[in-house]
Amino acid sequence: QVQLVESGGGLVQPGGSLRLSCTASIIRFSLYTMGWYRQAPGKQRELVAATDGASTNYADSVKGRFTISRDNAKNTVYLQMNSLKPEDTAVYYCNAQGIRYDYWGQGTQVTVSS
Repeated sequence: QVQLVESGGGLVQPGGSLRLSCTASIIRFSLYTMGWYRQAPGKQRELVAATDGASTNYADSVKGRFTISRDNAKNTVYLQMNSLKPEDTAVYYCNAQGIRYDYWGQGTQVTVSS
């Protein structure tokens, strides 16, 4: 059974940083496009960042502040979040997109508040 386990969420003050991690129990992890999505209360889930290993893409709202990276040897994808803003508050979900299958983590709460 495939599992994606996120960690690293929490409460942080505006301007602070957090690093999210997602470890996936996936065979051939390197073949998956890994992404981070977020969903704020009352809003639709949106893509934050994604990487296929060769390229990355980011939502305009996080460009220059967030960095996605992956370690294929550890089956792990990271999201480094700097200069956090209150509007970044959301549940952050890890996603693994393959040719046939699409997997999601359970989500981790990020709250940016003073």
